[in-house]
Amino acid sequence: MKKTVLTFGCLSGAIIVAMMWATVPFIEQIGYDWGAVVGYTSMVLSFLFVFFGVRSYREHLGDKPLTFGGAFTAGILITLISCAFYVMSWEIMYTNVMPDFTDRYAAYTMDKLRGEGASQAVLDASAQSMADFKTMYASLPARVAFTFIEPFPVGLLMTLVAAATLRSRPLKGQ
Repeated sequence: MKKTVLTFGCLSGAIIVAMMWATVPFIEQIGYDWGAVVGYTSMVLSFLFVFFGVRSYREHLGDKPLTFGGAFTAGILITLISCAFYVMSWEIMYTNVMPDFTDRYAAYTMDKLRGEGASQAVLDASAQSMADFKTMYASLPARVAFTFIEPFPVGLLMTLVAAATLRSRPLKGQ
């Protein structure tokens, strides 16, 4: 299982990182809303390797059945490796390429609210919320946690789908 998990985890991680580096530096040209769509679409594409990895693991078992638990274990390990790639890549990008990301995102959010005709009370509350977020996001553990939970639910969902569809039942008498 180790070779399969490492291989497919690294492939998934490479795809998610490549898409991040291809899109995030251009987020203002793409637009934050479209950036989110592109980002989550690339996560789904990268987490297809969870499905392929679980299938590969099942094929390497030969005549042994693959239980839901075994398939889930392989899939979640692939997901964790891919998420680790994502977190490390974001940390490199955030600290070296986009250290002002929180300021830029806050400005975008405030401009969007103004454009929607938000009241001054809503604008003030949003500005305070953004300031609080910026303070919290300056902490490495908080930033890592926030970054990890972006792709993880997508990978978890793909893991559950793969485990449910690719498990094999033992033959009668085994």
